[in-house]
Formats: sequence, structure tokens, C-alpha cells
Amino acid sequence: MGLFAKFKAGLAKTQSKLVHEIKRIVTRSPKLTAESLEEIEHALIAADLGMAMTTQIVAAVKLAYETQGTAGLDYLAIARAEIEKSLSTNKPALIKASSGPTVVSIVGVNGTGKTTTSAKLAHHLQSQNQTVLLAACDTFRAAAIEQLKLWGTRLKVEVIASAYGSDAASVAHDAVTAALARKADYLFIDTAGRLHTKHNLMQELHKLHRVIGKQLAGAPHEVLLVLDGSTGMNALNQAREFNKAVPLTGLIVTKLDGTSKGGMVVAIQKELGLPIKFIGLGEQPDDLQPFDAKQFAQALFEE
Repeated sequence: MGLFAKFKAGLAKTQSKLVHEIKRIVTRSPKLTAESLEEIEHALIAADLGMAMTTQIVAAVKLAYETQGTAGLDYLAIARAEIEKSLSTNKPALIKASSGPTVVSIVGVNGTGKTTTSAKLAHHLQSQNQTVLLAACDTFRAAAIEQLKLWGTRLKVEVIASAYGSDAASVAHDAVTAALARKADYLFIDTAGRLHTKHNLMQELHKLHRVIGKQLAGAPHEVLLVLDGSTGMNALNQAREFNKAVPLTGLIVTKLDGTSKGGMVVAIQKELGLPIKFIGLGEQPDDLQPFDAKQFAQALFEE
């Protein structure tokens, strides 16, 4: 399946609801009234595109209507173009350290799919002939360690792990040592899920980052926040708070295939200006895809 087909399949729920609503509003009356504009606004907000993006699209629709009337006016094309324009600054490529391994810390609240995402990222880079290591630093959950080890076996990726309950920072330390010794290209650190409001857990994350930074200058080179797409705008609050607590370098949005709230990707990128690096569009290892603004906008508004 090609990339666009993946985007389209993954965003099908969001797309069908959004396109259906806009077409219903537009076909009911060819004239653009204050009432129909308000309805279009509601449809965009319901898809979790956020207030700023919604306002931008509505303004563009209004301007197009005022300058050219209804003749050949394509509301979906206008919305698509505005979203693509808004996301065009997005740089999805992972940072690469100038020398030695690139260390990527995967952070987020519980249940967003960090462990699976770490493994899928490893798989993605392996397919580009990069050597990868995984570190099981979610030592609060024995299941997380086992899950990462299972992924490691499945993908033939070495996993650096310790016993359940051990110090996460010391596991991270061992993992950096291993990555340096093996001359690995990338090391992905799967951290424990934590609420941004829990001060002690945030302190632990700071400690983990401090330990690997002492061991390898500039590490972690990326701090990626994993967000669950099905939580809609709640994910924006998480991103906001995490970004205050630990400087993030990018976002990964998972579980977009099961939600009609796919627009939240746009809302978050627009508000925080953080690049969306990858989006998760399914269960399989290659269902984690580098974010592509043009294809995303097209899949969202494709008829």
C-alpha cells in the first residue's frame, strides 16, 4: 500500500465525517450565509482542527466567496490548501547526531503506545539500513519490559533491559554505553508513562536525560512526545504541559486510524509549532509513517 493510500485509510473516519458535513451544508444552499458559515465552523471544530485553524479556513472560504461567488467554489479544496499551507513548515526528518549514536527519548502519558512506537521507529530505521538499539527504561511496568523484548525478538533488534523496578537512569546509562560500543546509528529510549502533573516523575525524567547527557554530549538529541490521536484536543493539553516540563523536539501521533478526531494533528502543530515527526495509522510495524503535510491534507479532504 502506497503512502497516500495509508494516510487515506488511516484518516477515513475523520475524513468521512468532515467531508459529509461540509457537503451537506454546501448542497443545501448555494449561497454562503452567516448560518452556513457557522455550520462549516462547527464541522471543522468537531474534527478537532482547533480554533486557530478553523478561523483561518473560514476566512479563506469567505474571501473566495466574496471574490468569485459560488461559481466553481470548492470548499474542500480551500480547506485542504489552508491546512497544507499551515503545515508546510513541518520538518518530519529525525535529527542525526554529527558523530556517534543519535539518542531519542520517547516520552508521554500512560497508554499512548510509547513502547510499540519505539519498536516501530526501530523498524522504520532498520528499513533504511541504520543500526538500532532499544532501551527498556519503563521499569515501573514489568509488562513494558517484556513487550519491548518481544518486539526486539520479532524485529531482530537488541534490547538493553534490566529487572522490573530497577533505576531507569542506570538502564539508560547502560544503553548509551552499549550503543557507543556497538557503533549503533540510533538508540531509542522507551521511558515510563507519566502524567505531566506528577512532579516526582518529571524529576525522574530530568535525571534520566541528565545522565545520558553527561555520558554523550548533546544526548538526548530528540525528545519525542507520543500522543494518542483518539483523545482529540486533550492531547493538546498534554503536549503543552510536557513541552514546559521537558523541551520537546517533536511529536508522534498514534491511533489515528480509529478516530474521527484526526484534525488534532493540525491544531497541535499550529499552536505549539513543534514538528509532527510520525503518525500511527494501524497496528503493523510499517503503519508508523513519517508525517507528510501534503498527503495528510489531501487525505483529510479527499472526496
